[in-house]
Amino acid sequence: VQLVESGGGLVQAGGSLRLSCAASERTSSTYTMGWFRQAPGKEREFLVYIAWPGGYEYYADSVKGRFTISRDNAENTVYLQMNSLKPEDSAVYYCAGGPRGRWLRSTYDSWGQGTQVTVSS
Repeated sequence: VQLVESGGGLVQAGGSLRLSCAASERTSSTYTMGWFRQAPGKEREFLVYIAWPGGYEYYADSVKGRFTISRDNAENTVYLQMNSLKPEDSAVYYCAGGPRGRWLRSTYDSWGQGTQVTVSS
């Protein structure tokens, strides 16, 4: 499965962005999509995942209450709505997919190429 992110860009602090991640094909009936980010000089950080079926969502504390994940299974697309953005949210954002995806990078089989998000102060 190939994943392609879009929607990154430059936004002022306090603003919002919505990222999209489109899968190249319909995924299996049980499949998790997640979002990670990586800032320069830092480890790739888990943000959130959504499992299918059931739609269970799990958020990292750093984004809980500000970021929301959603999924359109008919369109093979997952979204990340980011509100109240802060300069420290600046990073390359990656989506990931896998039948057993959780908060660890190693649990995902497929990764997108990343999209840059820059939050100015």
